[in-house]
Amino acid sequence: MPHQYTPLEKIRLEKIHRLRELGLEPYPNRAQRTHTTAEAKSALETAEAAGDAAAPQVTVAGRLRAMRPMGKITFAHIEDESGRLQLFFQANTLGKERLKQFNKLFDLGDFIQASGFLFRTRTGEITVHVQDFRMLAKAITPLPPAKDEIVDGKVVRHAVLADPETRYRQRYADLAVNPEVRDIFRTRAHIVRALRQFLDERGFLEVETPVLQPIYGGAAARPFVTYHNQLKQKLYLRISFELYLKRLLVGMFEKVYEIGRDFRNEGISFKHNPEFTQLEFYWAYADYLQVMALVEEMLAFVADQVLGRRTLTWQGHEIDLTPPWRRVELRQGVREATGIDIAQHPDAASLAAAMKAQGIEPKAGAPRGKLIDQLVSDFLEPTFIQPTFLYDYPRDISPLAKAKPDDPQTVERFEGFIGGMELCNAFTELNDPLDQEARFLEMGRTYAADDEERHPIDEDYLRAMRYGMPPTGGFGMGIDRLTMLFTDKRSIREVILFPHLRERGDAEPPASEPQQP
Repeated sequence: MPHQYTPLEKIRLEKIHRLRELGLEPYPNRAQRTHTTAEAKSALETAEAAGDAAAPQVTVAGRLRAMRPMGKITFAHIEDESGRLQLFFQANTLGKERLKQFNKLFDLGDFIQASGFLFRTRTGEITVHVQDFRMLAKAITPLPPAKDEIVDGKVVRHAVLADPETRYRQRYADLAVNPEVRDIFRTRAHIVRALRQFLDERGFLEVETPVLQPIYGGAAARPFVTYHNQLKQKLYLRISFELYLKRLLVGMFEKVYEIGRDFRNEGISFKHNPEFTQLEFYWAYADYLQVMALVEEMLAFVADQVLGRRTLTWQGHEIDLTPPWRRVELRQGVREATGIDIAQHPDAASLAAAMKAQGIEPKAGAPRGKLIDQLVSDFLEPTFIQPTFLYDYPRDISPLAKAKPDDPQTVERFEGFIGGMELCNAFTELNDPLDQEARFLEMGRTYAADDEERHPIDEDYLRAMRYGMPPTGGFGMGIDRLTMLFTDKRSIREVILFPHLRERGDAEPPASEPQQP
């Protein structure tokens, strides 16, 4: 359906026609910028420091953010990615008609180019005395209004939008008017660079594995399903990189990692998005204890690189990433929090009865593994504010992890928690193909056929394992949640450029749902 232009948009459309009547193209093919706004400011400061009397000449470009006509002069501000810069338009320099063109045909939100010399105003603000200007891109739709606030002595601009949903649906407008939102995604990019640097420097090889897979696996989740017309084959968007990365260990790579997208067809919440970014690495001849130590070191390194310190503030909590992190054994943690010893309840019925005896309502029909996960989620996870490793998980919720030598019902697995939120997951990887096949079959018997956490049997993965896979430590971490922690954001939607949303008119879950733990 064609866009229905608002009255304000129609006024701007008329200005486009007027510009073209004057022989001025509102969307020229090229710009001739010589300096960013930050470079222009630096150029004047350098000239002043050198005692150079000649004013630097610059051509700058950016989005028009403010206009203040004052008779025969006009002050304006433009903004580019590096910052804001004041422009000074004068009728004596440009001529009355050119100044009139600017005041009448240019609007806030337009991208413009301005050339001239730099000077300081009486208040000391670095400014371009404009000698020529032109339109680079006429904005038809006005940007959301914004207000300036002084925070710690600095001007911070905030968009005045009707609701957070509008910010997520029109992220381009959100970014255009909110520099602090742009900073979130600069931080996110810096986090990813630091992770790559850390792993690369330690001999890990970055690889890429299939996004479309004939069999999904490596995690407990419901996949997205698609169909390849030429191959006449049902395919799945991957829910994990794990099984393909471990195939590479069979092929004699010893340290591999991947940073990329996973897709899980499940619920949306303040910490879940159907499409998310994950880091996974696999380290031959290592175990989960060595991975634990590496992860502590890695996140401390990332904090040093991104924040310049190893502490961060998240939702009012001062969190210290300095190693070593707290370690809690799962059985002991659940027993202390609930009074239930899960080792004394080897089946779902017994554990459900124990939970009821403690006044905890178990999820109806849930297998033992899901009941244990319920206890962890409800009674342990919210208490892990400072970085904590919860380790030694039950075998029945960890089908890809290696059992402890002295306890076949417990596996060498840990999860890392920060801020009351799960951040990462790691195993000493199961490398016995016979045990792995038995576990796949056991999962098939334990979980209903339509259960989203039921693992399909990947025959090719088992074939790879039969060639021999070395002892391995494996690790997975969500980049989105790590970014939430580093930017002090409670909702995952704040750290994903284009989060998935329901169609307009459908009920939306709150952007930051649960109460602060």
